[in-house]
Amino acid sequence: MFKVDKIFPENLKKSALIIPAGINWTYTELEEKVNNLSVELSNLGIGYKDRLAIVHPQDHAFVTVFFAALRIGAHLAPLNPAYITSEFEFYLDVVKPKLIIVSHDTPDEIKIAANNLHLPLLLIDNSLKLTPAGSWAKSLPDNPSPDDTALFLHTSGTTGRPKGVPLRHRNLAASIKNISGALKLKENDTSLCVMPLFHIHGLMVSLFSPLSTGGTVVLAPRFSASNFWKWVCDFNVNWYSAVPTIHQVLLSRADEDGAPKPAPFRFIRSSSSPLAISTFKALEERFGCPVIEAYGMTEASHQIATNLLPPNGRKAGTVGMGYGVNISIIGDNNKILPHNSEGEVVIIGPNVIDHYENNIEANKSSFIDGWFRTGDIGVLNKDGYLTLLGRIKELINKGGEKISPAEIDQVLLSHNAVKEAASFPFPDKKYGEVPAAAVVLKKDIDEQEILDFCSKHLSSFKVPSKIFILNELPKNATGKIQRKELTNIFKGKQ
Repeated sequence: MFKVDKIFPENLKKSALIIPAGINWTYTELEEKVNNLSVELSNLGIGYKDRLAIVHPQDHAFVTVFFAALRIGAHLAPLNPAYITSEFEFYLDVVKPKLIIVSHDTPDEIKIAANNLHLPLLLIDNSLKLTPAGSWAKSLPDNPSPDDTALFLHTSGTTGRPKGVPLRHRNLAASIKNISGALKLKENDTSLCVMPLFHIHGLMVSLFSPLSTGGTVVLAPRFSASNFWKWVCDFNVNWYSAVPTIHQVLLSRADEDGAPKPAPFRFIRSSSSPLAISTFKALEERFGCPVIEAYGMTEASHQIATNLLPPNGRKAGTVGMGYGVNISIIGDNNKILPHNSEGEVVIIGPNVIDHYENNIEANKSSFIDGWFRTGDIGVLNKDGYLTLLGRIKELINKGGEKISPAEIDQVLLSHNAVKEAASFPFPDKKYGEVPAAAVVLKKDIDEQEILDFCSKHLSSFKVPSKIFILNELPKNATGKIQRKELTNIFKGKQ
C-alpha cells in the first residue's frame, strides 16, 4: 500500500462510518459516496495537484470530501474551524489553496478571510451537494502517484512559528501500516474518534488506520465527556486514542458518569503529549485494559514510537520503541550517542517527510545525513525504549544547568492533589531563568506544601521557584499545553 486514495475495502457489507447523529454507512456505501463526489469535484474542474483548504464540521461530509479529493489527485489542507480571521489569513497564505471547502453554517471569520485573500468558496451540505461560490481555473483529474502530496498540515507551533508540512501518499500509507500493525487492528474493532480531523493524530490513528483494516469508525463531532460513555456503549466501541488531557477528564468523572468497570476496551492509546505515570496507572486500574503510550508528530505522519500490546511489555514513562521507524540520539556534535545518553531524538523512515514547504532555513537545520531532527530531547535504552524529556526549545536553563520540564511535571502529577501541571522557564536576575510551575488542583492545597513535596523528589536546583494555581492551563486545539504562553503570562510576577 503506497497510496491512500483507496485505503479501505470496497465491498464490505459492514459498518465503516458511524456518526452519532444518525449516519451509519457500510464500506460499500462509503465507496459509492466517495466515488460520486470525486466525479462531481472533477466536473467542477478540481483535479490533479490542486490544493484545497477545508473548514468544516467533523462529520460524514468531511470524511467523504477527504477521500474524494485524494482520489482525484488533489491535496487537502484541513484547518481548525475555531480560528479567528487573522489566523485563517495566515494559514491560507501559507497553504495558497485553489479554493476553500466549507459548510453552509461556516463561521463568518473564514468568509471574511476568503474575501480578503480573494479565494473562492465551495459549499457542501449534509446531503453532499456542492454549491460553488465563485469561479476558478479548471484542472484535469488524475490518479495520484505515491510521491504526490496527499495532505498539507502545519506544525503545532508550540515553540515557534508553524511550518508547512506536505505529506506524500507514501508517507501516509507507511504510517497507516505502522499504526494498524502495532495496534493489531482487525475488522471486528470499533474506534471512537474524539480527536480533531484537522490534526494528524485524529486523521491517521482514529480514521485512516481502522478503515484500512475493515474496522468501524464512530466519528464524534468533538470530544464530549458527557456523551462519551453513551457512544461507547451504543456502538460497541472497543478502543480509542486521545491526548492525556482527555484521558484525565474521563478519569476524573468516571464514577460520576457511570463508566463501566471494567470498560469494554481492548486498549486505550495515548499520544501527542506526555502521559504522566500516575495517569497511566490510574487509567489501567479504573478501566481495566492496557494503556498504549505512543510518540508522534506531524512530520512523521504521526507515529514514531509506540509501546506494544500484551503479551509484549509496556513501560510506563516511555513512549515505547520505533515501529517501522529508526530512532537514534545525537549529541551537540551531531554524532549518534550510545544507549542511555541524553540528546536530540532523530528519526528516519518511509513515513517521515523530506522537506518543509518554502522554508529554506528549516530545511537546512532539520535534516542531517538523512535523519530528521525532531527537536525533542530523549534517552534511548539498550532495549530500544525511548523516554522523552521535553522539547529543546522548552528546556529551562538555570545558570547553565539544563532542566527538563517533563521531569518536574511527572513529580507534580504524582501528588494526589494535582490534576494538571506544567513547568516552564521563569525570568530570574541571578540565573537568567529558573523553573516555575502552574497547576490545576483536585482539592485545596497551598503552594508551600507542593514545593515541599517537590523538594523530596527533585534535586534542589530543579525545584520550582514558584507555584501558580490556576483553574485551567493554556492549551492549543489538540490539547497540548502551551508552556511559552505560561512564561508570557507570569513573567512580570516576580
